[in-house]
Amino acid sequence: MRIAVDLHIHSALSPCGDDDMTPNNIVNMSVLKGLDIIAVTDHNSAENVEAVLQCAMDKDIVVIPGMEIETREEIHVICFFPDLETVLEMQHIVYESLPALKNREDIFGQQLIMDSNDDIKGCVDRLLLTATGLSIEEVYNTAQDLGGVMIPAHVDRDSYSVLSNLGMVPEHLGLKYLEISRTCDFIKLTEKMPELKKYRFIRSSDAHALGDIFERESFIEVNEKSIKGLLKQFREGT
Repeated sequence: MRIAVDLHIHSALSPCGDDDMTPNNIVNMSVLKGLDIIAVTDHNSAENVEAVLQCAMDKDIVVIPGMEIETREEIHVICFFPDLETVLEMQHIVYESLPALKNREDIFGQQLIMDSNDDIKGCVDRLLLTATGLSIEEVYNTAQDLGGVMIPAHVDRDSYSVLSNLGMVPEHLGLKYLEISRTCDFIKLTEKMPELKKYRFIRSSDAHALGDIFERESFIEVNEKSIKGLLKQFREGT
């Protein structure tokens, strides 16, 4: 089954996300754009995942509980989990590993927690836009232990990517997929680094504003349109 996805979307919880990236706005815009599966992947937090899941309950769209985690090596990775409970368990682990820094709203922006009516419940006071104390191996192993998967984010970028910061993809992790950004020239990337040809790729929007959410332009083959089906594909890479 070929499905349209956008698996890297930020809500207003991410300090760099627009305030109109509310749970309802994200879900409804994704439905209008004809997407089958989306993931909200805020920086080092999953505080808005529950509200997004609730907003999608009566819609023909699947929401994957997710996070974008910044590793100790300052590498961004996106992690997907089978349910709300496991993504919140990962959030607890991430919070425990974050430095004790307060968010500066005047510099970074607000970090808004919202309910399914788009009402503001509060703000995350700690700075989310920073590296955790977890290595890429620790994030990978923890996600696996929780039944989830980890995918290196926007590997084509010159910063905060596994290629920019390590110069390669750690083969011992056994990764099947890498994420590329919306403007990446896939042919040039693999010509420059032929070793990447053994991986499968997903293209995501990394949307911080509603208009940036993908149309039906990024596709993946799965056995079924479900969280289980997508996680299975990412693990097996078939």
